[in-house]
Amino acid sequence: MTTQPIEVTADDARYDALRRGFNQRWIAEPDYIVVATSADDVVAALDKFLADPAHVSRRLTVRSGGHCYENFVSSADVAVTIDVSQMNRAYFDPSMNAYCVEAGATNWHSTTQLYRKAGRALPGGSCYSVGSGGHISGGGYGLLSRLFGLTVDYLYAVEVVTVADGKKAKVTLAPKDSRDAALRDLWWAHTGGGGGNFGVITRYWFRDLPSPPAQVLLRSVAWEWKDLLKRPDLFKSLVRRYGQFFEHEQAGTGPDFVRRGYRDMFTLLKLTHVSNGKVGLIVQMDGTKKDSPDRLKAFLDHLTEGFAAGPGPHVAQTVLDRQMGEHSAQRELFIPTLLPWLTATQSLNESGPNRCGKYKSAYHTKAFTEQQIDAIHHHLTDSGYSNPDALLQIDSYGGKVNDVGPGATAVPQRSSVMKLQYQTYWTWNADADHNGVYDYRDAEKDARIAEPHLKWIRAIYAGVYKETKGVPAVADPAWPASRSAGTDGCYVNYPDVDLDDTALNTSGQRSRRLYYKANYARLQQTKQRWDPHNVFRHAQSVELPRPPEGTASPPPGR
Repeated sequence: MTTQPIEVTADDARYDALRRGFNQRWIAEPDYIVVATSADDVVAALDKFLADPAHVSRRLTVRSGGHCYENFVSSADVAVTIDVSQMNRAYFDPSMNAYCVEAGATNWHSTTQLYRKAGRALPGGSCYSVGSGGHISGGGYGLLSRLFGLTVDYLYAVEVVTVADGKKAKVTLAPKDSRDAALRDLWWAHTGGGGGNFGVITRYWFRDLPSPPAQVLLRSVAWEWKDLLKRPDLFKSLVRRYGQFFEHEQAGTGPDFVRRGYRDMFTLLKLTHVSNGKVGLIVQMDGTKKDSPDRLKAFLDHLTEGFAAGPGPHVAQTVLDRQMGEHSAQRELFIPTLLPWLTATQSLNESGPNRCGKYKSAYHTKAFTEQQIDAIHHHLTDSGYSNPDALLQIDSYGGKVNDVGPGATAVPQRSSVMKLQYQTYWTWNADADHNGVYDYRDAEKDARIAEPHLKWIRAIYAGVYKETKGVPAVADPAWPASRSAGTDGCYVNYPDVDLDDTALNTSGQRSRRLYYKANYARLQQTKQRWDPHNVFRHAQSVELPRPPEGTASPPPGR
């Protein structure tokens, strides 16, 4: 018997929770939210949406984990949201000879189910509640990626509910090895093309998934900002040496110890605003290798050369004992600690508390320039701004990720050695509507609640990328500054609408260039084949190719 999917409307107690995601900046008012439990539910929901004339100019959006950084899922023009979070299994599918992960499975779902059943892992992210639907389609990565590559490097097939005719939904299976070129393109588009572009993703299949190390070595350390303020040269040395290490490791150059092999090491350097009180570093390495403790010490010694020697105040290594971005305090990891991989993953699996946030990203192909280092220091020590939850997080990158060509998947950044996350978080913190409580309505009423945080993150980004006109530009042979900056665009899973604001980005490179580089044209062709009526769209979605002169474009949603 065919059943109708669950619809949650405004008179339902669940509505207020289901109409928003993790980022409390964005609250939608859809007519209803569909809680889908199967691909058939998604088909029914799409057919109903498309059949309603009132929805022509409004959007349908999809949520799995709810971690979209911009208002692509939750905005005023949303008519219907399809929530696929109940489709959350991960299992081996013998009919496909592949491991299946449903789109609603969170990082933690897929981690525990794949590892406990089969000893396998997706090299995905460390934010436990991020949904697979968007994480994988955007080219998700995590603490195992330098050792094993990106999640999409193992993608064999994707199941997508498509509406190529703009009228009726259809479940479409797109394998990597299909004889149909259009299906191969649809598979490829989901290897980094981003969510919300081509259809509703319901399932992924992966082959040859790796087995993570049985044990990993963890260490978290910090340095006091009060000491670093006295020695700005040492702060800058830390940032400089961090970038140099990974540039040397990628190139096979530099000090001899770097060449001992560090692909198994993933690091997160937490450069917090001075008001946090400390700067932090989190390290994970393969704990089954006997030389891992020595390699970890050599790495830390390299970063902190001069910290405890020479003239002037010294900077001591101390405990990471406070929240830094999405990661909570990690006092117990000050001493190098050996843990089973699954236990360690649970320890580092954080998403932080629910709050408002703004984010920016960058890929770097080499160590920081001196201008970039000076700008980082200047804005992190800005005394006109105070927010312990504002930071620049620098993730080590490269390794196995860079063994894949830029066109093999839709992720074109395959030569970077660092991936940067600019972050600032805040709460409503004011009763602007005088009703005795804090909630999103206060932020709607008073823009000053968000304004200082948006101003700061835009300023640090503009400062760091001053030489490339406000963004981490893709290298252009005709633009010397873009070649010397060592940048390679932005990460589509950290969307940032500022990239398309010509007052903030004067480089001439729009978001589509910064996210996708030369891969954008193929994504547009795939969009034309599978969503020519632009049903699936948002502020930075893949655009349809321009029609020939004298022909009309289809209206949005049809």
